[in-house]
Amino acid sequence: MFVLSPQQAAPVSDGYLRPLPGGFSLYINASAERLRMVRALAARTLREAGADAETRENVLLVASELIGNCVRVCGDGVPVVIDIEAGLAGVWVRVHDPEADRLPRPAHVALDDPEAESGRGLGLVDLLAPGWRVVATPLGKQIVCHLPYARGGRCV
Repeated sequence: MFVLSPQQAAPVSDGYLRPLPGGFSLYINASAERLRMVRALAARTLREAGADAETRENVLLVASELIGNCVRVCGDGVPVVIDIEAGLAGVWVRVHDPEADRLPRPAHVALDDPEAESGRGLGLVDLLAPGWRVVATPLGKQIVCHLPYARGGRCV
């Protein structure tokens, strides 16, 4: 697991980790194994920032979906930058990948369809992070999401 002083960015075995206020920016080559590591780092960081349990779970779900989409679109090992940052009104999740022309598209599958085997991910992102957007960058695109704190939950 990563050990990092709050003021200093550092290379890590699977990438580069830079602290942000209430969170981190992680530069990695995405894979299923590294997704587990990102989820553990995000859970710990958000817990330490005081985010409530429901919000932490929602953030992990959204981040997993966005990183998983990067791997599905670009392939295993795609370079991504993942920012997760707790603020006063919620948590920002930003995932950057190099494929500017390959935009996320909802599959139009009902979230409660028991027959669907896939296609619910962006519907869940819509539900948990209303107003998410895609931002073009010089190096690709960034998906930007803001997850409000769960009812009664907050960051302390």
